[in-house]
Amino acid sequence: PVERVADWVREDEMHQAFNFHYLNCQWGAAPIRKVITDSLASFDSVGAPTTWVLSNHDKVRHTTRMAMNNKIARHGDGIGPDDVQPDTKLGLTRGRASTLMMLALPGGVYLYQGEELGLPDNTMIAPQFRQDPTFYRTNGERIGRDGCRVPLPWTENDDSFGFSVVTGQSWLPQPLDWAKYSREAQEKDSDSTLNLYKKALLLRKERNLGGGSFAWMPEYSDGDVVAFVNGKTLILMNMGTEAVAVPTFPVLLSSEGFAGDNGYLEADHAVWMELPQ
Repeated sequence: PVERVADWVREDEMHQAFNFHYLNCQWGAAPIRKVITDSLASFDSVGAPTTWVLSNHDKVRHTTRMAMNNKIARHGDGIGPDDVQPDTKLGLTRGRASTLMMLALPGGVYLYQGEELGLPDNTMIAPQFRQDPTFYRTNGERIGRDGCRVPLPWTENDDSFGFSVVTGQSWLPQPLDWAKYSREAQEKDSDSTLNLYKKALLLRKERNLGGGSFAWMPEYSDGDVVAFVNGKTLILMNMGTEAVAVPTFPVLLSSEGFAGDNGYLEADHAVWMELPQ
């Protein structure tokens, strides 16, 4: 329980602890509100900074998890070629929104290599390429964690997308369509996931969101919109199915073109806004 996690970060213990409750939280406004409230209360009770994390090397990447409408494998398992495949477009949209919300929370944030590129899991790894001992120990009954551990694509056209300039191969196979996720491709696209992370991290620092404050917006206490205030920044994430009105103009959007002059925030999107006076 998150209350027990606080035991590990008391003054005479460790500085921080991984917040698996946030990492494992399902897509939905009510569960997200609860895990944020519980986490802040537990960590605050011992004077420790709360931590937030969406992906790591043992968990299906959050852009893939969020594409599955909460039908995801248990911790330590992945998705294989014979499983229902994720909606990658939906997953990336939700993943970007979730990132924007997480980066607005006070406390420490952990980023897993590749999430800044919006990488999904490789869900199509054939048995002969698998490396995770879990796969072998269970005779393939459990897919294992290889899907989230595939090496990053750095360049658009090189062998292994620039991961290895020596052998031209990666130790786990990269999907053939990963050129679009490469750092090289995303550096050139102002709306890319990579550049969203750069903008958000810069604004997080400028606005002192990591060391800031937290308060829920009472008018959004129910329903499908998660809304809170950190300092002078208002954060909204629409986890419903319909667009919702927003009270002011955006500072940063999880995906461009989904809020602004029309005054609405589309489903599966998030926005940072100046707190109305």
